[in-house]
Amino acid sequence: MATDYYAVLGVRRDASQDEIKKAFRRLARELHPDVNPDPKTQERFKEINAAYEVLSDPQKKQVYDLGGDPLSQQGGGGGAGGFGQGGFGNFSDIMDAFFGTASQRGPRSRTRRGQDAMIRLEIELDEAAFGTTKDIQVDTAVVCGTCNGEGAAPGTAAQTCDMCRGRGEVSQVTRSFLGQVMTSRPCPQCQGFGTVVPTPCHECAGDGRVRSRRTLTVKIPAGVDNGTRIQLAGEGEVGPGGGPAGDLYVEIHELPHSTFQRRGDDLHCTVTIPMTAAALGTKVPLETLDGMEEVDIRPGTQSGQSIPLHGRGVTHLRGGGRGDLVVHVEVMTPTKLDPEQERLLRELAKLRGEERPTGQFQPGQQGLFSRLKDAFNGR
Repeated sequence: MATDYYAVLGVRRDASQDEIKKAFRRLARELHPDVNPDPKTQERFKEINAAYEVLSDPQKKQVYDLGGDPLSQQGGGGGAGGFGQGGFGNFSDIMDAFFGTASQRGPRSRTRRGQDAMIRLEIELDEAAFGTTKDIQVDTAVVCGTCNGEGAAPGTAAQTCDMCRGRGEVSQVTRSFLGQVMTSRPCPQCQGFGTVVPTPCHECAGDGRVRSRRTLTVKIPAGVDNGTRIQLAGEGEVGPGGGPAGDLYVEIHELPHSTFQRRGDDLHCTVTIPMTAAALGTKVPLETLDGMEEVDIRPGTQSGQSIPLHGRGVTHLRGGGRGDLVVHVEVMTPTKLDPEQERLLRELAKLRGEERPTGQFQPGQQGLFSRLKDAFNGR
């Protein structure tokens, strides 16, 4: 045996195919002529290519292990160069050594997974708070009922491509400074599928799917918010060739409410009361999500104070319980007084010693969250 191909690649005689490939890739990156143009290195590169050609081919490896040299039987194209007719079938492995990916070989399937789809669904605040069930209509691709996803007209079938003979790719040999190089590309006649459809289905034009409108029932969980997406597995687009369907995502859009503004799971609203009601106290009816309730305005309530109604907000999406309903009070000062009202107010101011108030000044301007904090602390 003239050449020890195992020693050339630096592997054991019982090395696996994966170990042989890894050794070849490592050496190819080091010794490729484009990386190291030294003539001695080029000869070494030819040796490792020849060794890999033999050891990566089960039939050639068997001949070699039995004492023969399969490259010497190939004729002029073979030999130690390893770039002959059979030698450069490993060109993609060299490319893989440098770029880290191997070319996909063999015909590609006509059946592929469909794309995901998304639809926007508008719901009311109470539906988001407590959950609901909605019927939605979606226009998606479904399996063609005429050809059942095959793409061929009834009574016909796909045929093996006569150009690539079902391989899905065609090869050509070109010459380079390294010798003969064999490259592969997708078959132009069958587009890499390995088969052709002589008579496509008239309903789907050979795609195996058609557009259709469907009605789906979606369960909206309590506590969803703007932008929440609900996944419906397998309800998206059917793939080409009748492939498995993608998923359908329903994105929630909550419509504005006439009374409440949502902040997280809490609801906020503002009630405007007259000055006398704020001073004397009163009860104000409020239509909440749970029905009619009375908001207790205590005597002396100031403008900007907040009254929390615990557990009257939106249901927590994860976990139990609900948010709060926060009522913000705005005291309305009268702008027009008749003579009798003005007289009574001046008399009240005199009784309270407020005819010429000096006012109370403090730095800055109290914000909403500071007023909320003071309200909860009873200030």
